[in-house]
Amino acid sequence: VQLQASGGGLVQAGGSLRLSCAASGRSVYSYAMGWFRQPPGKERELVVVVDQSGRNTIYSDSVKGRFIISRDMAKNTVYLQMNSLKPEDTAVYYCAAKSDPNIRLGTYYPSRYGTWGPGTLVTVSS
Repeated sequence: VQLQASGGGLVQAGGSLRLSCAASGRSVYSYAMGWFRQPPGKERELVVVVDQSGRNTIYSDSVKGRFIISRDMAKNTVYLQMNSLKPEDTAVYYCAAKSDPNIRLGTYYPSRYGTWGPGTLVTVSS
């Protein structure tokens, strides 16, 4: 599978953005799919992961209640709806396909995700 993230940009604190991750080659429903982010000068961190069924998700505490992951079968795309954005959400955001279907195994480790798309920059101004 190949992944391409888009939708980043500059937004004021309190605003919203929706990121898209378009997949080609295989269905996004064939994988557990995650969004990671890498703030300036920091390590890459998990934002959210969803399992293949879509019934199970794991969100980082920092985005819980503000961000929502979803998928569109017809468009073979994974979305990240980001609401109530804060300056600390500023980062390059990446989508990734997990190498194994168990989202509770190695959840937070980027090395457990075998396929990555290029990132998209989100900048939240105060």
